[in-house]
Formats: sequence, structure tokens, C-alpha cells
Amino acid sequence: MDKAHNGAAVETDEREELCDYIDQSPTEHGVDVVALTARHGVGRYQLTDKWRKW
Repeated sequence: MDKAHNGAAVETDEREELCDYIDQSPTEHGVDVVALTARHGVGRYQLTDKWRKW
């Protein structure tokens, strides 16, 4: 999406808000993020790296 809009589709502040939402949502829904990331051998903020491209 960002590429199609010359890097201006999602601004830095919006990206940070989106990251906060992605970080908080699993915990709010009962997911033990620490245990989940430990099972996958990654840090908390690396959990979504597989799908994040911006």
C-alpha cells in the first residue's frame, strides 16, 4: 500500500499507533505473548516481522 502511494500512505505516527494496537490486542484477548514468542524463539517485537513489510 505504501509503495503504491510513493511512501506516503501510512505516516510514521500512524505506523506507531498501528504497532501499539498490534502489540496490545493479543494481550487484551488473553494471549500470553511472552509464552508465544518464547515458543517461536523470537522477541516480542519480532513476532510480526514475518508479515510486516513497510
